[in-house]
Amino acid sequence: MARCLIVGCGCRGLALARELHLRGHRVRGTTRDPARATQLEAANVEPVVGDPDRIASLSQALAHTGVACLLLGSAAGGDEAIRALHGPRLAMLLERTIDTTVRGVVYEATGTVDPEVLRSGAELVKRACRRSSIGFELLSADPRDHAGWPALAADAVERVLLG
Repeated sequence: MARCLIVGCGCRGLALARELHLRGHRVRGTTRDPARATQLEAANVEPVVGDPDRIASLSQALAHTGVACLLLGSAAGGDEAIRALHGPRLAMLLERTIDTTVRGVVYEATGTVDPEVLRSGAELVKRACRRSSIGFELLSADPRDHAGWPALAADAVERVLLG
């Protein structure tokens, strides 16, 4: 099966990691907090200490990864920081995937972030992935559906893999 990278491996990221693991996939997950590495390892997630605001910190995590799951639809922070995360930072991350093994992107297009910011991010994903011939899925599953969301997100990963 594939190795999946979850950028934003908080509570929902861990739920997705568990679901992907049950389906036979290997999972890497990012955290900004080095102290969370042990928690990720306990969930069979290869921890990567990195920050989506510092794209270079995620570069190594893209190596030998088939699908990048960008779970930032409920990212917290100031308005300017969130807009950058779903704008120029996202564009830079997508540009970095071109020369990697990443063949699919799952972008969380629903969450607590301003819907217009998420729509703009989704358009960025569409353009970049089409230009680079990389498959993509825009995840619109309601993140408040704690029971159903992980399976729907994992289904999106598998659709990208089937390409």
